[in-house]
Amino acid sequence: MSADKKNVLLFGLGAIGGFYASILGRNENVSLSVVARSNYDSVKSNGLRIESQNHGNQTVKIDQVLKSPSESQVKFDYIVCAHKAVNPDKIPPLFQGCADANTTFVIIQNGVGNEEPFRTCFPQNSILSCVTWVGATQTAPGLIKHTKSEDMQIGLFANPAVDGQVEQARLETFADLLRQGGTVFQVEGNIQVKRWEKVVWNAAWNPLTTLTDVDTQTWLHSSPEAEGMTRRLMREVIEVARRCEVPIGDELVDELMRKINSVPGIFSSMHTDSKEGRPLEVDVILGYPMKKAREFGMDLPTLTAVYAMTMAVNGRLQSKL
Repeated sequence: MSADKKNVLLFGLGAIGGFYASILGRNENVSLSVVARSNYDSVKSNGLRIESQNHGNQTVKIDQVLKSPSESQVKFDYIVCAHKAVNPDKIPPLFQGCADANTTFVIIQNGVGNEEPFRTCFPQNSILSCVTWVGATQTAPGLIKHTKSEDMQIGLFANPAVDGQVEQARLETFADLLRQGGTVFQVEGNIQVKRWEKVVWNAAWNPLTTLTDVDTQTWLHSSPEAEGMTRRLMREVIEVARRCEVPIGDELVDELMRKINSVPGIFSSMHTDSKEGRPLEVDVILGYPMKKAREFGMDLPTLTAVYAMTMAVNGRLQSKL
């Protein structure tokens, strides 16, 4: 391996992970390993295929397909985590054997607070935090279909224990890998703004479509109270963001409502997970805002009610596993 070549491990080979595996895999400066779980047998035997309206059809170049990070004998330069953020505290310890002080974690997930379990487990390491807007689905094990929707914001989750210039260099190096892979992204000075802006969206539509089993437009037109409740839920999450010193204004609510009303009724990834009997990403979408609200002594009735009901649904799904 050349001195410039980076060892990259991608953990979580679903739709989003598979898409970014295709971006990283066609980069000659990357040696790509992947951890596949439910689709391991298919990817190990037949490879990972992507059919992309932006990038064409291809078989992803993967050097190593693993069932677990513990199988690797390599210390990785970058560990990219694109798995569903379910039970987030349980994942970082899995990387103890394949990370050292020079490893940078790249978190490509929905939600907020995702970085904290990694910082707790790896206090001396750099973390890059990403917000992605990619229209991708895994239509069969090892087959990813991607529309034209493709964007990502990336930034540092700054670590006082690491020299700032070192962290900036690690960010720029990973940005170069994405750039050479031909994907769309922007580097953000304060990535938490983008994370919280997206969680305001997700905190509304993920649980509301899941709890009601109707799409967004059906929900909004179901009663005179529906839109007002949605707006209150969004505003309460924004209040938590501001208490966390993330500068987001209430005008975001109008912006997101215009966005949802510009498209036909849609469901959410959480709704899909619930229909397929999988645990839900409650912790990072609703749980972390709720946790911070409790710490700040905030009374947020709409968020509290939606969180409690979603936790009950999640408990039912987990009890069946």
